[in-house]
Order: sequence, then C-alpha cells, then structure tokens
Amino acid sequence: MKRIVRAPAKLNLGLDVPYTHPDGTIEWRMVMTSIGLSDHVQIETNSSSRIRIISDSGFLPNDKRNLAYQAAHLFLRHTGVKSGLTITIEKSIPVAAGLGGGSSDAAAVLRTLNEMFATGLSLAEMAKLGLAIDSDVPYCVYGRTALVSGRGEIVTPLKSLPKMWFILAKPNVSVSTPRIVRRLRHIQIDHPDIDGLLAGIMQSDYHQIVASMGNTLEPITTANHPQIQVIKERLLKYGADGSQMSGSGPTVFGVCHSESRARRVYNSISGFCHEVYVTQPINHGASL
Repeated sequence: MKRIVRAPAKLNLGLDVPYTHPDGTIEWRMVMTSIGLSDHVQIETNSSSRIRIISDSGFLPNDKRNLAYQAAHLFLRHTGVKSGLTITIEKSIPVAAGLGGGSSDAAAVLRTLNEMFATGLSLAEMAKLGLAIDSDVPYCVYGRTALVSGRGEIVTPLKSLPKMWFILAKPNVSVSTPRIVRRLRHIQIDHPDIDGLLAGIMQSDYHQIVASMGNTLEPITTANHPQIQVIKERLLKYGADGSQMSGSGPTVFGVCHSESRARRVYNSISGFCHEVYVTQPINHGASL
C-alpha cells in the first residue's frame, strides 16, 4: 500500500499563554489556521518490521528524533498493526520556523495510517496520541481553523476564515521554542485579544480578525532577534493590513484582503528577505 498526502503549515493568528502549570507545562489559548504551503508525505508499507524515514532536507533527522517517525511508532504500538513503513518527506515548509512543519508531517502520518489500515480512530483519538509528540500535533490532525487550548490537546474547530492572503517571510535565524517558553516565567506578558479574534471569525469580519491578532511570544523572540521586528514593519510599510510572528518564530507573516495586494507585498519583501511565500488559508487536503 502507498499513499501521498499533503501536510500543510500552520499559522498562529492568536497565541496566548494564560498561565504556566505547576509542573512547568504551558496552558495555551491559540487561534490557528492551516495554509497552502505544504510538505508532501509518502507512506509505503514494506515487509520489514522497521520504520524508515527519507527526506530531501538535510536539516531533518531520519531516526527516532523525527516527529513523523514518532507518529508512526506510536500508531503501530497503539493499534497493534504489524507492518514495516517507508516514510518519504518532501519539504516545502521551512524547518524550525514557527510553522509547525514537523508537527504537520506527524499528523499526516497518523491520519494516513488510520486510513490505510482502517483502524477507525477518531480525530480526537489521533489528537490525543499526537500530544505525546508535540503540542502542535493535535491541531494539525484537524488541520482547519480552530481554537486550541489546554496543553494543545483541546481543539475546537471554527468557521472557515473570510477571504485573505498571507505573505510569509522567514529571517535566517534559528529559534529554540523551549528557551522562549522558559522565559515566560520571568517577564510580564501582554495577552492578545483572543475573544475579539474569535468574534471576528464568527462574523467573517476580516478587519476585526486583523485588528485582534496578537502573539504573546513575539516580544520575547524579537528581543533576541530584532530582524523580526524589521520584517514586521516592512510588511506593513509595503501594504499588509496586519503583521505578526507565528508560533515562537522566527517566521513573520503579513495579511492582505486581496491577492493582488499580497503579490505586491511579496514582490517588495522578496528583495529584503530570502525565504518568502504567498499563500491562503485552507482546510487540509486529502490524498493526492
């Protein structure tokens, strides 16, 4: 058996940290959406008893550290399915960029294996499995605009977003998410208007959505990487209606109402930042 599926990147339209649990884990309250920028994941059964990872990216591990490997291992152990697997990942989502590429690859593996072996796991069951891999995997299992809370395991799907376009710009820096999160305990943080963002989505109000966006982690990451703020300001200068960092960074995105405006912003920022993409929100695609 063989399947090829898309694994779309995610953006955080809103990211808040209401508090930190006594054990040090984070309580999240986030509004996330999936976008057209996607990896492609091929999963093929074989007669061995091993999981093999192949990738066209030199930045990804091909062993047990790979999130797609972890997803396959968890699935086989949880369901009792006996099969060898070859998982080939064609990367288009930048690595360690705040776009959830590894988590989306893992979620694609869970969804696809569930389909291939007809194991009948619900989205909620796969999301629960995925939480053991990374806090973004439960959202990526659903792969549509949603409110994400708890430690990442509570995913509440929302209405599809109104028409909008995203311009993504990734500076050439690396960000350690655990290091950023640890700093939350030591600083005063600003909480974005998640309720306003939810209301804007419910009303399909583009302007309210853009006005309510916010990311609690952005000031922390920007303090170490000031080029994030520079990119944000340039996106706004070039015509984006709003701009912010996704996840723990370093990718910054701008929002436009029309494709023509988004293309103009894309052309302008491309001369300043090497990795730039223009895309739209989606609900995750089916098998190709």
